[in-house]
Amino acid sequence: MAPATPPVEPPPVDRLLDLSGSVALVTGASRGIGAGIAARLAEAGAAVAVAARSADEGPGSTVAHIRDRGGSAIAVAVDVADEAQAVRAVDATVATLGRLDILVNCAGIQPTRALADQSVEDWDAMHSTNLRGVFLCTREAARVFVAQGRGGAIVNVASIEGLQPAWAHSHYAASKAGVVMHTRAAALELGRHGIRVNSVSPGLIWSPDLERTWPEGVGRWLAHVPLGRLGLPDDVADAVLFLASPMARFVTGANLVVDGGMLAHPTW
Repeated sequence: MAPATPPVEPPPVDRLLDLSGSVALVTGASRGIGAGIAARLAEAGAAVAVAARSADEGPGSTVAHIRDRGGSAIAVAVDVADEAQAVRAVDATVATLGRLDILVNCAGIQPTRALADQSVEDWDAMHSTNLRGVFLCTREAARVFVAQGRGGAIVNVASIEGLQPAWAHSHYAASKAGVVMHTRAAALELGRHGIRVNSVSPGLIWSPDLERTWPEGVGRWLAHVPLGRLGLPDDVADAVLFLASPMARFVTGANLVVDGGMLAHPTW
């Protein structure tokens, strides 16, 4: 029988969410949830590589936001579905910021289309970004973590639709269910290197044009969600901060639902 793990003194309370000296790479960080995550990790002390598909998506605005508040950030261009670009993004982060400690896979797309109307191209585009991208960035970050020998934390942004599908989202729901299971599988394999892998599953998150473009969906959400409001990017960012921080030092393979209680609402 292996010996029991000796007691380890936990960090003091004021250091539990302290990411000072660490480096994080956040994909899909030009706006919305990803931008909120990048800003929150920077506020906790991490230097952040703000990754987006192209300069046109505006990663510079997230970088400026972080720097204006005294944080450290760089912009990194990456199409996460492209293997070579995923490799370059991780390499560029390490080359510029000196190391890598945290990866947040937030890049994703969410077009809607009824199952009968979906093309193979629709399906492949969804899974290339939402699932293949998670695999590629996770693999590359894990290689760096192992080489550094200091462990690391990976947080994947999934969705409650990976647990409960919605109409016209079959390809999206399948991709996010894949993210949840990939998270668990990666946690199983990488734990021996001190690498923790977790996911968050947000519900409906506010964006500037959401109520204009999908008023009926917002109305249905507000009629049923127990906490009575839409989620905010900061709600998801705080969950990611928890999972990336020393506070979650013994948490891996978990999926943290951030949905205001929507999944607790009965469907019958």
